[in-house]
Amino acid sequence: MADTPRPPEPPLLTWPDLTGRAQPKPDATIAYGTDALQQVDVWLPAGAGRHPVVLMVHGGCWTTSIADRSLMNWIADDLRKSGIAVWNIEYRGVDRPGGGYPGTFLDAGAAADALTANAARFHLDTTHVVAVGHSAGGHLALWLAGRSRLPKDSPLHSAHPITIRHVISLGGLPDLEATAASPDNGCGTEIVAQLVGKPGTRADVYADTSVPRLLPLGVAQDLVNGRADAIIPLRLGTAYVDQARAKGDRAALHIVERTGHVELIAPETAAWAQAKALIRSALAQ
Repeated sequence: MADTPRPPEPPLLTWPDLTGRAQPKPDATIAYGTDALQQVDVWLPAGAGRHPVVLMVHGGCWTTSIADRSLMNWIADDLRKSGIAVWNIEYRGVDRPGGGYPGTFLDAGAAADALTANAARFHLDTTHVVAVGHSAGGHLALWLAGRSRLPKDSPLHSAHPITIRHVISLGGLPDLEATAASPDNGCGTEIVAQLVGKPGTRADVYADTSVPRLLPLGVAQDLVNGRADAIIPLRLGTAYVDQARAKGDRAALHIVERTGHVELIAPETAAWAQAKALIRSALAQ
């Protein structure tokens, strides 16, 4: 008997497959600065709280014209329906006045710290904050977790940064130096140059901004990457996990088959199911 042919695998999701859907909306938006991009969307579950909370960071190659925080709305809504609050931050990208170094990083830090300042108002439990970032947001989520390791003379130093207990990076770019040396990264090497190119020497800026320079972070880290991700080379995740483990951090790489870059933030996918399970586990610790 001849073998029954296997049906073809469904095609990978494209950006229009996600962004063409009806978009859910947050429960509130707060400002943490005077620029129109210095805002945070708050997603609140039903009930009185105190709600467990995810600090969410969007990607888009650190470039506002490519993506803003609304790209995360579908998974933020999915978490809200599951009883988890979301603090979805915005920041100025390299293509906006004030973006790049240090502005993009200062924005991310101020937006994250605003969670602590507004926790009582929105009935949020900040004892086990989990940071979740996609693509370039994966880099920023990891960086936020390591911000307390910055020296006091750093332009990005914060006296009392929010405490992040766990980071989940979805197709992230944790190592800026490796990304800058990888022409096959989907953002392009010129974007990293815009992000870290001023002021001072590049080596100085990388010391403040590239996560491997801040290791060990002292928090658990899970990287979820698609095997078929054509935007973020898988080796960047593998190499970073090796570096983090060598410095004593708990870090794991989770590779999801038949998964590209978009599936990581689409709520119906196997990739998001795995990420959501990791979020639930982290919040319960």
